[in-house]
Amino acid sequence: MKGFCLEVSGKNACFTRPEMKAERVSYDVITPSAARGIFEAILWKPAILWEIRRIEVLAPIRWESVRRNEVEKVASERSSGIFVEDDRQQRAGLFLRDVKYRLFAEFVFIPSELRSKVIRPLPEWLAHAEGGEECDVVNMSENRPDEKEAKYAAMFERRAKKGQTFHQPYFGCREFPVDFRLVSDPKADPPDPVPEELKGQRDLGWMLYDLDYSNPIDLQPLFYRPVMIDGVIDVEKFRAAANLPSARLSQLQFKEDAR
Repeated sequence: MKGFCLEVSGKNACFTRPEMKAERVSYDVITPSAARGIFEAILWKPAILWEIRRIEVLAPIRWESVRRNEVEKVASERSSGIFVEDDRQQRAGLFLRDVKYRLFAEFVFIPSELRSKVIRPLPEWLAHAEGGEECDVVNMSENRPDEKEAKYAAMFERRAKKGQTFHQPYFGCREFPVDFRLVSDPKADPPDPVPEELKGQRDLGWMLYDLDYSNPIDLQPLFYRPVMIDGVIDVEKFRAAANLPSARLSQLQFKEDAR
C-alpha cells in the first residue's frame, strides 16, 4: 500500500497528558492518535483504517502558558441546561506553539465482509419502503464490488491536494486549527534542516498511542514509549516494542471474536 505524507503546522497545539487531570498540559510532540485524526478529517470511510508510521518534528519545541475560560459542565438531555455565567471557570494550560510536523501514514483496506456495520438513520419513507430504486441505492452502498485500495488512495490524494476536509483538522483542541499540504514525494521535497536543539536522542517517556475500540462499551487507552532521534519518531518501531497490535490485526481479531 502506498503511504502518504502530510506537512502540518499551526500556531498552537495541545495533546493533553491524561495524568494532569483538570489542567491542560501538552505532550512534547503530537501523538499518533492526534495525527490519525488529521488524516481522517481529510478522508474517513468504513472501508479503511489509518496507521501512523513516522513523525518528523520540523520546528523547535516551544511552550506557551495560557489561562482561559471553560465551562465546567457538559450539556446533555438529562440536564436542565447550562448558564455560562454560573458555570464558567478559569483553567491554566501549557500549550505548544508554532508547531510543524511531517506525518507519514498508510491506510489498511478492510474487505466488506470484515467491516463493522455502519448504522445510519434513514428517513421513515425510505426505511419502510419495499423494493424500488431507493432501496437498491441503499443496498448498493453497503457492498460495492468496485471497491479497491487504489480507489481510496486516489480519493485521499485528490482531496488533500485541494485542501478538502470533512471537518477542520485540529491539534488536540478544536480551537487550534491545522494547516496542511500533501507532500507527494518527500525525497524530492525534503524539509528544512533539523533545528539544532532537536538533534540527538530524546526519550519522550510514556505517551498515548491510541484507543482500543475493539469493545465499544469499554474503550481502553494504549500507551507506548517513543524516542525521538534527530527530530524523527519511528512510530511503527516503538508500537511493536510496546507489543501494541496494528490496525489490521485489531480489526481482524475483533471480527473473529464477533463471529
